[in-house]
Amino acid sequence: MRAEQVLSEDVPASPDEVRAFYVDLDNIKTVHPLVVSVRETARTELADGYCQSYRVQDRIPLGPLTLPTSYTAHLRVASVGPVITEARQFPRVRLYGVVSFDAVGAGTRIVERLTIHAPRPLHKMTTREAVKAHIEMLAGIRRHFGG
Repeated sequence: MRAEQVLSEDVPASPDEVRAFYVDLDNIKTVHPLVVSVRETARTELADGYCQSYRVQDRIPLGPLTLPTSYTAHLRVASVGPVITEARQFPRVRLYGVVSFDAVGAGTRIVERLTIHAPRPLHKMTTREAVKAHIEMLAGIRRHFGG
C-alpha cells in the first residue's frame, strides 16, 4: 500500500545552512525521534553532486515496547535543488522523499514530499509513525537553528 504526505517547517536560517544540516544524517540523529545511530556505508561522487548511503538503527514504538530495527538510507544531493531520499526497511517498507529548501522571509521553508510504501498489515502504523517522526524531526531542525 502507498501513502503520500507533504510536511513543511519554517526554519530561521539560510537555505544553504539548513540544507547542509539536513543532508548530514549525523545531524538528523539529534533531531529525529526514532533514530538511534547512523553509519556511513558508501559515497559516490556525481557530475552534479553526490549520493550518500547509510545504515541507520531506529527504535520503533510498539505500544509499551520499543522494537529495534535497522535499514539502509540513501540521499542524492545535487549541487542545487531538492534532495532525494530513500529508506528501505524489512519487510518491504520504503520511504521516498523529495525535500526542498526555499528562502522565505529571513529563513527557509523545508518541504518534504513523502511517499510511504508498506505491506497492508503494517501500512497504517508505518505511515502514522513515519509522519509523526518527520514532523518532530522538522521541528527539531527549527529548534536547532534557534526557532
